[in-house]
Amino acid sequence: MALAAGGWPGWWAVGWVSAAMVGARTCAMATNRVVDRWIDARNPRTAGRHLPTGALRVGELRLLAVAGAALMLVAAGMLNTLCLALAPLALAFVVGYSYTKRFTWTSHWILGFTDGIAAAGGWIAVRPALEAPPLVLWFALTVWIAGFDLLYACQDVEVDRAQGLHSVPARFGVAAALATARVSHALTAGALALLGWLTGLGWPYWVGWAAVVALLVWEHALVSPRDLSRLDMAFFNVNGYIALLVLAAVLAGLWL
Repeated sequence: MALAAGGWPGWWAVGWVSAAMVGARTCAMATNRVVDRWIDARNPRTAGRHLPTGALRVGELRLLAVAGAALMLVAAGMLNTLCLALAPLALAFVVGYSYTKRFTWTSHWILGFTDGIAAAGGWIAVRPALEAPPLVLWFALTVWIAGFDLLYACQDVEVDRAQGLHSVPARFGVAAALATARVSHALTAGALALLGWLTGLGWPYWVGWAAVVALLVWEHALVSPRDLSRLDMAFFNVNGYIALLVLAAVLAGLWL
């Protein structure tokens, strides 16, 4: 939104884009829990979730997913006609992603692509046309999210193999997954550099970009095929820092 507007996009765009995000994310997570409830029940790491334990019912989560999708569609309609026209396609990915690990180990990149739709959505909410910057950011999100999802999947290798689920760690091993994640994050750094160049962001962005690269290097230093004990820090903490840092760097690059 900030890139498309060249600064503050206005409360209307911020409010309705935020509502669309909440709706889409709610739909995605509720659907994922319903679709994966039997898988979660057989995985010691996820057996304590709400559906396997009976704390919530399937019907409740389905209703929540429908409500999230409805909120996203209403929000898209309040933004502009292009957002509304593309919203059902985005919802198809949001709902469909949860099924992909049943038949392809490329599910990590499909997840990244699905979440990366937010970049295009934020842009067209302000400027109803797809241009080069949101496509570059979309690619950056695709490979960034795929990279850390590869790390996350390393903890479920044996369970995935036992249940016939597909992932890079389950198919090719943990070492190959970590190497592939490093390549994905190298592409992330390159795409973020291209984004800064395309949009003419100022020097604060490049300081933030260098910090992001350092965090990506640190993330991969935290894990190895022989030691995944710091996986949660690499997956949750470091990527949370990266997300906030990219936002701050873009805003500073626009305004300073």
